[in-house]
Amino acid sequence: MLVSLTVGKVDAGVTVLLTPDKRLIEFPSILLPPNISSGSIVDITVGRNNASESAAEHAFRDLQERIYDAFGASEPAVPVLRCRNATQTSVVLEWDPVELATADLLSLSLFRNGQKAGSIPRPLHMHSTKISGLAVDTDYTFHLVLRTTAGTFASDKVHVRTHKLTDLSGITITPGVMPQQTRDALAAAVERIGAKLVDGVRIDTTHFVTTEGRGPAWEKAVDTNIPVVRPEWVDACEKNGRILGVTKFYLDAMRPGPPTPGIEEPSQKDLPAPPAQQQQQQRAPPAAAAAAPEASAADNGPPAGYSAAPAPTSGSASGDEDEVEDEDEEDQDEGKDSKSSPTEGAATTEPKTRAAEQEEQKVRLEDKSEQNLALRPGGPSQGSLSAAASEDGRGDEDTPDQPGSSSRASFQNVEL
Repeated sequence: MLVSLTVGKVDAGVTVLLTPDKRLIEFPSILLPPNISSGSIVDITVGRNNASESAAEHAFRDLQERIYDAFGASEPAVPVLRCRNATQTSVVLEWDPVELATADLLSLSLFRNGQKAGSIPRPLHMHSTKISGLAVDTDYTFHLVLRTTAGTFASDKVHVRTHKLTDLSGITITPGVMPQQTRDALAAAVERIGAKLVDGVRIDTTHFVTTEGRGPAWEKAVDTNIPVVRPEWVDACEKNGRILGVTKFYLDAMRPGPPTPGIEEPSQKDLPAPPAQQQQQQRAPPAAAAAAPEASAADNGPPAGYSAAPAPTSGSASGDEDEVEDEDEEDQDEGKDSKSSPTEGAATTEPKTRAAEQEEQKVRLEDKSEQNLALRPGGPSQGSLSAAASEDGRGDEDTPDQPGSSSRASFQNVEL
């Protein structure tokens, strides 16, 4: 198709062309002949290149096929979860490597009984995990959820039931350094109880049995918090028919040994008294020492040199008895004061020694006896009293009983 156009205005980049019906067309100046100017007429032939168009279409379709094959033909695979091992309180789960195709990984989460239990760290490298702290003989369901840029994919649910205490099939033992005879006995015991014996510390290893704490396997077991026990633990489980705690069978646990001959353990009597009892024993002697002289003085009677007062006459018998009773009451008051004074002194001052207190008590008793002798008036004898009574015509039955010297002495003893 041939088209004739008139050049209207020539510019550096764009030339304005006019059609026969006076329409303006902006045309690139670089495609026009170099010597044109305003008013020039140019002929432009326009045609369709079908061959080139077909080739371009085929090239574009090939590109789409390659893109689809590279990015659209495959999608992330659904995780495949399975149970590797189960014990009384733990479950070991494992899954196939995650296939993302061309998508990007967002997260990989583990769900237990329909609730999220946690996210798997480094899901492209970790393909197993261990769930601990489960209940004994209980059903659980687990499944994985994979989130990617191409969508979310959930695995099938895995039903697991933890073992009973009498089921020892879930125990996986890794042996450590021990004599060959002990290793053979351990292998036989493990086979009898239905447990598994594996080489090397794995994620499903439940116990590390050894007699010596050394070696790379022992170090790995300690780093991964796997119980390190002695071979006696397996024998104890077999004997009891159930899984036992490992506290008493740790490798570094103290073993009770036989008693050493010739060495006796101290009895309860040989042990020292508690501090509270020692303080009570230290406080008790001063009070006992203060009470001892008084009790001895009351039991032994009046001190040496003391004589009983003579019996009063009949006329002054009642008055003398009143005076004696008053004096005895005063003596009792003084005795009480003397008894209370050591107690008060002991409460305020330091306790005296026992010898000093006894000496002080003796001095006080001697002072009391001297005061009593000085204050008591002398009276007629017993013979004159009986004679006066006979002269008055009164018999023995009318005469009031007067205590003699011996009775007076006993009376004084009681009062003291």
